Amino acid sequence: VRHFVLDEADRMLDMGFIHAIRRVLKLLPDRRQNLMFSATYSDDIRDLATRLLRDPVTVEVAPRNATADRVDQRVYRVPKEHKRHLLAHLIRDGGWHQVLVFTRTKHGANRLAEQLAGAGIATAAIHGNKSQNARVRALAEFKSGQTTALVATEVAARGLDIKELPFVVNYELPNVPEDYVHRIGRTARAGGAGCAISLVAPDEGGLLKDIERVLRRPLPLAATPDFPVTAEQRAPAPRPAAPPARASQPRHQSGPKHPAGGRHPRPSGRSFGAHAGRRFGGS
Repeated sequence: VRHFVLDEADRMLDMGFIHAIRRVLKLLPDRRQNLMFSATYSDDIRDLATRLLRDPVTVEVAPRNATADRVDQRVYRVPKEHKRHLLAHLIRDGGWHQVLVFTRTKHGANRLAEQLAGAGIATAAIHGNKSQNARVRALAEFKSGQTTALVATEVAARGLDIKELPFVVNYELPNVPEDYVHRIGRTARAGGAGCAISLVAPDEGGLLKDIERVLRRPLPLAATPDFPVTAEQRAPAPRPAAPPARASQPRHQSGPKHPAGGRHPRPSGRSFGAHAGRRFGGS
């Protein structure tokens, strides 16, 4: 072995793989070349990497934490509970045929995939809890056009190379601002063009400021279009079995029996939920 190559080095070192990497290094010959690649490199990770390398040389092909020049970046301000409705509208109204959507959690990825599928959009989820076969199948269907939206977590999407991917959506902003650079780096690859859209809820303002601080510039704010908000369609729950009939008891008095206080009980059964057909939007 003459060369040891570590791709996505910042995430590998940052997520606790350092001990596994050191075990691998012990199995390699002393005379070798170590190569580390990453779109972002924090100071902490840089310091840690120097402990694994000998007389390292840094080669930067772009300014630190820079995004591709041909990525059209936009921000939509939208309440958290309306994000999925806006996303479905953007996909349908814009005629998107391929979009990579990022969530923070695995549960969130599954939930959003179900909601988009319920809205009639062919969707799959990819994350660490999925088997390797399931992830390979989901990615193959996405690349072939069978699936319109692929919902992914940060880690699962690392290393994905999708040729000419036109759209990336940050359904939820990342907690680590440098991850924004990695996310939108899935589009506009190899000199191509692409669009990166971030749906920002009111409680994500601080995360947006952190991202803009890393990028050293503000992200363009786009006017939120009008979009329909419809009630989520769910399969009806099975009705419970009727209780067995009781034997009739002789009545000792006539007329209705009132509860204590002489008041009739109020009827129950009020329902709450989103009203179908409502529209939201604004400038």
